[in-house]
Formats: sequence, C-alpha cells, structure tokens
Amino acid sequence: MIRVGLAGFGLAGAKFHAPLIRACERMELSAVLTSRDVPECVDSLDELLGRSDLVVVATPNTTHFEIASAALNAGKHVVVDKPFTVTLDEADSLIALARERGRMLTVFHNRRWDSDFLTVRKVLPRLGEVMLFEAHWDRFRPEIKAGWREVPQPGGGVLSDLGPHMIDQALLLFRMPEAMSADIAAQRQGAEIDDYFDLTLHYGERRVHLACSTLVAEPRPRFAVHGTQGSFVKYGLNPQEAQLKAGMDARDDGFGLDPVNGTITFGDGQRGEVPSERGNYLAFYEGVGNGIAGNVPGPVDPADARAGLVLIDLARRAAALGQRLQLPAASSTEASAPAQ
Repeated sequence: MIRVGLAGFGLAGAKFHAPLIRACERMELSAVLTSRDVPECVDSLDELLGRSDLVVVATPNTTHFEIASAALNAGKHVVVDKPFTVTLDEADSLIALARERGRMLTVFHNRRWDSDFLTVRKVLPRLGEVMLFEAHWDRFRPEIKAGWREVPQPGGGVLSDLGPHMIDQALLLFRMPEAMSADIAAQRQGAEIDDYFDLTLHYGERRVHLACSTLVAEPRPRFAVHGTQGSFVKYGLNPQEAQLKAGMDARDDGFGLDPVNGTITFGDGQRGEVPSERGNYLAFYEGVGNGIAGNVPGPVDPADARAGLVLIDLARRAAALGQRLQLPAASSTEASAPAQ
C-alpha cells in the first residue's frame, strides 16, 4: 500500500482528492494536514512527510511550490493540484528537483477524464479537419465568496483556476498554438480578480476558442466542435464533480455516467445523438499508483502543465496589450508541448 499524505482539506482536498485516494486500491490516506477535525489530521508538514510515501498538494496556489519542494526533498512522490505553480521558474525548479531525486511528480489535470471531453476525443475523427473548436465553462455566481480564491495575488483569478483545465484539454487535442489573443476582465461588482476570460488560440486557419464567465445564467455549449465534415455540440458539465460533492463513491456503478448526450450534424444534414462516454477521475490516481509501483511516469507529465502556464502568461500579456501575440520559436523551452 502507498501511504498518502494530503496537504489541504478545502474543496479540492475534501471533495476531490480524499475520496479518490480512498477509492484507489493501491493507496491509503495516512495523514491530512488541516485545521479541520478529520481522523487522519496531523499538525505539521514534517509529521505529514513522516507518514507518507506520496504527498498530494491541495493547498492555496501560492503554497504549491513550497510544499511540493519540501516533499520532493524528503524523497516523496508528489501530486500537485492545478495550477501546477504560479510561475514558470517554480515549475522548472520542481521538474528539475523531481528528476534529481528520482521521484514521480504529476499534476491533477483530472479534466482529461471528464465524460464530455472523452466523448469529444472519440468523436473528433468523424468531423474531418477541425476549423473551429469552442469550449465554454460558465457559471452564474454574482456574489463574491469570502476566501483566498477571491484575493488578488499570484495565481489568483478564474484564468488560473479553470484556465489550466481548459488549456490542457486544448493542448492534448491540438498541441501548442502559433499565437494567442485574449480578453480578461473582472465583471462582478466588487471583484478584485478576473472572473471572465475569452482566449483564442491560433493554429493557421484553425481557431480554438476557450471562454469562461461567472455571470451566465443560461450556459453556452460546453463544447462546440466544427470540422470540414460536420459539427459536434455538447451541453452540460461533466457530472463527476457534483457526484463527489454529494458523497458518491468513485467505484459506484453510476459514477461518471453523464445522462446528457451530444449531437452530431453532418454536412448533408444528417443528425444524430452521441452517447456520452463514462467519466473516470479514478483513472488519475490509478495511474499514480501504477507509476509508483512500476517506476514509470505518472498520468500527467508536469511538462504538460508547464506548457499551460506558458499560455496563461501569454494570455495575460496579450490581454494587457490588446494584441495577438506569437508564441516563442519552436526551439525555445517555452514552446514545449504535451506529448500526444
């Protein structure tokens, strides 16, 4: 069994990581660094490290680097929640440290196993050459909640919160773009950090459009993919987050089942429903366990997460300047792309 120490027990720790760790056959949750009253609670990072083989970092974004560094230096394998780090320098340091220590370092890009995204990946070859890819992640949250997520600080804002997932999905499908344009704003009254973004990734004639708003009561399609042979449209968010929040076990037969089908439309007018693939967040931790046991890479290469940070930085610069910005030359380390 792999002893897992969980640093942080907020939304990410309590509702995502802890249930998935407990559902993984190879793992036991041995320690939780939190002020909350949980059976595995420990009082210090040192105590957490002493009781763990694998450390999961689910703390506020600005602490990811410090805790992950301490864990790697202590010889532990590490999972970091998104965003991986708040700067590229921190990402590079962690990647180098994991390599030096010979330990697994991976990032919780669990949205690779969303039911709707798995469906998109399956249906994509039926659409021909994709010319327009649109992904929306909309909410209606006009009230600002108290907490660190609403405080202006490095790694804050919805672009750093949901952007890593949406960008990671785009990079898995299309790799790094040639250029980016962006619009980023704080739209809610009293908002001090961005709660809206609209990114366009440019790939020659193809456009990949990623957008998020906290003031949309009637959500747009989660995915709308248009190719030379047809279109695929899917509404509704992947159900796994809601299921975990409701206390459903990830091993339950109904976990990950999305009752909302997508629609495919071809150029000749033929239309049909596309059943949603079953989502599978547990696959992430199964991949972590298999990687540690077999001394092989984890389920998400940290270089993939670093590539996403490159695009987030570029998006902020593009929005500030009001310009389309080219990516660095392909030979640059900043242009590294996820492996397909």
